[in-house]
Amino acid sequence: MPLQTGADVPATLLLSTLSDAYLNALKARQYSPATVSTYAIDLAHLLELVGDVDPAGLAVHDIRRALSSLHARGQKAKTLARTLSAWRGFYHYLARQGWVAANPCLGLRPPKGERRLPNALSVDEMAKLLEGPAEDIWALRDQAMFELMYSSGLRRAELIGLDLGSVDLSAAEVTVTGKGRKTRIVPVGQQALTAVRAWLEQRGTVAKAPPLDTAALFLGTRGGRISATAIRQALKTMAARHGVTAHVHPHALRHSFASHVLQSSGDLRAVQEMLGHASLSTTQVYTHLDFQHLAKVYDLAHPRAKKKPGN
Repeated sequence: MPLQTGADVPATLLLSTLSDAYLNALKARQYSPATVSTYAIDLAHLLELVGDVDPAGLAVHDIRRALSSLHARGQKAKTLARTLSAWRGFYHYLARQGWVAANPCLGLRPPKGERRLPNALSVDEMAKLLEGPAEDIWALRDQAMFELMYSSGLRRAELIGLDLGSVDLSAAEVTVTGKGRKTRIVPVGQQALTAVRAWLEQRGTVAKAPPLDTAALFLGTRGGRISATAIRQALKTMAARHGVTAHVHPHALRHSFASHVLQSSGDLRAVQEMLGHASLSTTQVYTHLDFQHLAKVYDLAHPRAKKKPGN
């Protein structure tokens, strides 16, 4: 297979140098820093397990043995699946560049693990978490962030990436850039719109001049785009202030959005589109949450749910 036109050929076709080339290619394609960092860790595992060899010399059994070694160390099935996906993508890149003839990761599957249901809050818990009013500018920001995450099912990284023009207040929509740089438009509820308007009225007082990212919708205390750590801490503080005892993390708001919309509408396809899931099977996990809710209601309400035969 010939090299792609314009491809930079590393000095040595070894795993270490080709890994660097692949990570640089991901950065050039504007993959998020978190994704590139995760891929770097996965490729470092492969380098540790097989040595700094020519990847073209590795076969299926080498990859399987490396995966088994990680499994023996106690890595969970979900982590192993992500690692194998990273290795598969790495070999796909090498094949396109003409540096390997085949992808030894194809056909391999990671061990299956227990599928845990997403951590979703109840409707009452969400209402308690988001109850107002906000007492200061940072509370206004937090109210807007978490109303928007819950209203539109946003991932934390998607929230961080929002710019001033991302939310159309008149159309009640938010334009989101999700995984793989895919863009989707999601409706925004009235309470989230109200919270965002209130934040925008005060945002200018904390925005700083360049070189900080003043286009960001949500800002940190230093006036630049808010960080993932700041969001996690803000949510923890809000939960404590409102007396929410359930375990709350940013992704739980997305899970709660999906679960509550599905419970109300039953429209799995619509929820898939709003979440930005590539596969319907990813969204179907929320049907199990819906069944759990229905089963709990049944057990509490049905007069014969807990009666034993003969009673």
